[in-house]
Amino acid sequence: MLTATLLGLVVGLILALTGAGGGILAVPLLVFGTGIGVAEAGPIGLLAVGMAAALGAILGLRDGQVRYRAALLIAAAGMLLSPAGFWAARLVDGRWLSLLFSMTLLYVAFRTWRQAARPAVANGPGKLVCVRGEQTGRFVWTRPCMRALGLSGALAGLLSGLLGVGGGFVMVPALQRYTDLTVKSAVATSLAVIAIISVTGVATSAAQGGIDWSTAAPFAGGALAGMLGGRSLAARVAGPALQKAFAVVSALVALGMVAKALLS
Repeated sequence: MLTATLLGLVVGLILALTGAGGGILAVPLLVFGTGIGVAEAGPIGLLAVGMAAALGAILGLRDGQVRYRAALLIAAAGMLLSPAGFWAARLVDGRWLSLLFSMTLLYVAFRTWRQAARPAVANGPGKLVCVRGEQTGRFVWTRPCMRALGLSGALAGLLSGLLGVGGGFVMVPALQRYTDLTVKSAVATSLAVIAIISVTGVATSAAQGGIDWSTAAPFAGGALAGMLGGRSLAARVAGPALQKAFAVVSALVALGMVAKALLS
């Protein structure tokens, strides 16, 4: 129980410090820290990340950062695909699932490093399909906007069920690419999406007896504590150096999972 709590605390801290994509390390930490497989770790990681994301989303909603209509649209698409991902995870061999997760984690590491290594560039007007009205401050809903956000949510939902990840590494780049939201608002909205999508995946897994609650409960509790503690540090610690450190750690963890899958 102590090990699971400490691992959850680390996940919560990473999630608070690095943004919505940090929760992707929940599954590998469970795999290496407790010895369970990716298929078993996925629902536990999703539960913890979902609860921590919900806490972050509530705090973001209080600060006026969450675009709740966009979050509901994205989450609705994600919830349709999440059970399919969970079903597929039960059918795929554990070794191949570990390799797929490793490749996803390497992609996240590469993208995070590249983003930290170059200055942020504002999106050009041609890329923004979701723009807020000047008077209302709300999105002007058009077909391209709904399609872009819906497809992004569907992909995030599929990955959440398949790999037990929140999907923040899909949602934050999508919101930054297709909308005129600030980074803080994109992260807060992504956390709201993760919280909603995770409900479907966790409920599906729990209904089929796929969650070890003796590990899940302390892990989720640690993640919540880490999120609360990490938010107070985020403003002082966050920056390109932290993003690069996260990218290096993610790459090393991914390579470790590849070695474990090939040698086991």
